[in-house]
Amino acid sequence: MAKANVARKKTVVPKRKSTAKATPQPSAGIRKVAVIGAGVMGAGIAAQIANAGLPVRLLDILPKDAPPKKKGNEVARNAIALGAIAKLKKSNPAALMHPRNAKLIEAGNTTDNMADLADCDWIIEAVIEHLDIKQALYKAVHKAAPKAIVSSNTSTIPLTTLVEGMPKAFRERFLITHFFNPPRYMRLLELVTGADTASATLKAVEDLADTRLGKSLVPCADTPGFIANRIGTYWLHAAVVKAISHNVDVESADAVLGKPFGIPRTGVFGLIDLVGLDLIPHVLSSMFASLPKNDPFHALGPAPKLMETMIAAGNTGRKGKGGFYRLDEHKNKQVINLHSAEYANATRPKPAALAAGKKGGARALLEHNSVEATYAWEVMGRTLAYAAGLVGEIAEDIEKIDRAMRLGYNWKFGPFELIDKLGTAWFAARLEADGQPIPRILQVAQGRKLYRNAHGQLEFLGLDGKYHAVTRPAGVLLLEDIKRRSQPVAKNISASLWDVGDGVLCLEFHSKMNSLNPFIFNMVHKAIRLVGKGKTYKALVIYNEGSNFSVGANIGMLLVACKLHAWPFIRWILRRGQSTYQALKYAPFPVVGAPAGMALGGGCEILLHCHKIVAHAETYVGLVEGGVGIIPGWGGCKELLGRATAHKKTPKGPMPPLAKTFETIGTAKVAKSAAEAKDLLFFRDEDEIVMNRDRVLADAKAAALAMVPNFAPPQPFVYTPAGAGGLTALKLALHDFAAKGLATPHDVVVGTWLARCLTGGPDGDLTRLLNEDDLLRLERESFVPLTQTKATLARVEHMLKKGKPLRN
Repeated sequence: MAKANVARKKTVVPKRKSTAKATPQPSAGIRKVAVIGAGVMGAGIAAQIANAGLPVRLLDILPKDAPPKKKGNEVARNAIALGAIAKLKKSNPAALMHPRNAKLIEAGNTTDNMADLADCDWIIEAVIEHLDIKQALYKAVHKAAPKAIVSSNTSTIPLTTLVEGMPKAFRERFLITHFFNPPRYMRLLELVTGADTASATLKAVEDLADTRLGKSLVPCADTPGFIANRIGTYWLHAAVVKAISHNVDVESADAVLGKPFGIPRTGVFGLIDLVGLDLIPHVLSSMFASLPKNDPFHALGPAPKLMETMIAAGNTGRKGKGGFYRLDEHKNKQVINLHSAEYANATRPKPAALAAGKKGGARALLEHNSVEATYAWEVMGRTLAYAAGLVGEIAEDIEKIDRAMRLGYNWKFGPFELIDKLGTAWFAARLEADGQPIPRILQVAQGRKLYRNAHGQLEFLGLDGKYHAVTRPAGVLLLEDIKRRSQPVAKNISASLWDVGDGVLCLEFHSKMNSLNPFIFNMVHKAIRLVGKGKTYKALVIYNEGSNFSVGANIGMLLVACKLHAWPFIRWILRRGQSTYQALKYAPFPVVGAPAGMALGGGCEILLHCHKIVAHAETYVGLVEGGVGIIPGWGGCKELLGRATAHKKTPKGPMPPLAKTFETIGTAKVAKSAAEAKDLLFFRDEDEIVMNRDRVLADAKAAALAMVPNFAPPQPFVYTPAGAGGLTALKLALHDFAAKGLATPHDVVVGTWLARCLTGGPDGDLTRLLNEDDLLRLERESFVPLTQTKATLARVEHMLKKGKPLRN
């Protein structure tokens, strides 16, 4: 972000109603969008709009060496935008949810294509943070598309300054829409409206951003950095400055500021590496120029000289030669010394304060008598106090600030949720003991909690001293709210059943990482019995609000069983999982799977047995058992083969579906979006994809209820096995992969057993059809021998220790 030489006054957040006039200006429906500025953010925003299925124009300036405007020179003149689209196609993590979405992005330039904006309903400006450039662009945009909504992605220039000198008709259609990078994955969208912004303008953007772009919308005041970057930049800057002044090393700093406070695993210094060190001085300059002189931000001082040294050396983070962390030529992790700027191997220190935090929580860590605890207080304590002092200035209430920090910086808890965990009275007393001012919200609290559960309704404390209900947008149904106001219908240590209303039961996993085990199978059978009675319930939704739907089977349990040679137990758990999933598939009522995040291995298999899927767009699905040296054993081979056989695009005969299924399972393909999951047949063409995660449960419930009338379970399928000929063909392919170095020795072993399963084995007969029970038997017969190999045991152990596959 470039420096914006614009002074801002400290403001008080106006009530939401006063920022948007009820003037019916633009059409509520946004059908086509344009993004001007094809940098990292602009291109990413365009990609997310394409992910929503909307056509989008992406414009940038002419290249310096652009040829004259004439037919045939369009590619050269649009080179910047075309280059950005090319980068989107190759980006990792992927900006596009499906490669075909790139076709919805049309490249152009701001010299030749301004008139083309006339058919756009929403135009997003994402150009360099120079006021004169932005205002000149707005005049051109208003001339080309006077009826379009226009928004800026700025976070450094006030809205009032941006629209200075613009006509009222433009101001009524203008607002700030601040996306976070990368736009596909970061759910926060900060919205700033002006005194003249029409309510219809705001509503049109809100509707599209919520339901089509999948964003959680947070209204902000027109103040520097808005919410998340105002607090987040203070936090990051404090972490570096205080680590140097207290002589706390990078690893210890990340340890005490991380897990105890619900901070992402990257840690503070890892996050700066991810963002890029070269961006930090620009952000700080903007803050120092824009914030009032009495703002606590100034007390932190400028960026340390170390940052300048690192940037000059090219150590700008992950995009450079490394940052605070780096990998040496042997891929060993190294850490920089904050005083000498020299690198040394990471040592993973475990400060005593961290042990105190593990025992007694964040408060115990902050109370510990050590330099690391003092450091943690001066970073986290002061950051929380800074956030508390901004209530009423950057946003009208604490809930919006908490949501912005959770979604914008991936904090597990927002600042005020953290203060509640520490205790408002304790926190205020600690500030007072340090000679720090007590923020008004803490004075108002007088030791009360900032959030409370009032008869099942979550409420937050306002500056008026009263509690106010946390409201959800229309159409949002969260399991956390249901759990707050009711008791589970049934519960064990790994799963629960919840009544989500209208006769729909919800099955929730809550084991570690939502891994699957016999307790979950027991709860599935309990759900089938309850809904099957047809008295109180008529449909089942499988859903949870964990980070991941399910990472699959509990491989720790598998490892123990293998070491004990408990083969009967392994055979039992295979049969138990298979019978459970079959019972779901043939249940006499609708079963809807509603995943988000990872759905791997057994988590993918349970979805394959559901009657319908209503998935969050960011669902990552795959049968990845090969990574731990086994094959899918709970019906995954059966179901995927059945789908490949029945799919309309699959050529006739036994080999085409066999080859597709073998490739998908054998190479452990993972769909990196719900859209890609349809290509791999993990999801059906008619399954639903929901862009906003908060809307998944409500949409899944609606889908289940819509299926109830005239519902009938699917018909069992039969399969013509490829037999010995198919098995031989797959074996030859495996050995060819091995000869080319594409498959390891144990890959060949696992692949051979998978081939036996899918082809019917060496005794498979082309004249004899196999049914589902036959395929389940073949899964078991191929699974158990693999668990008896040392190589599979090594893979399981490695996965548990390192979190990644062993290539043996």
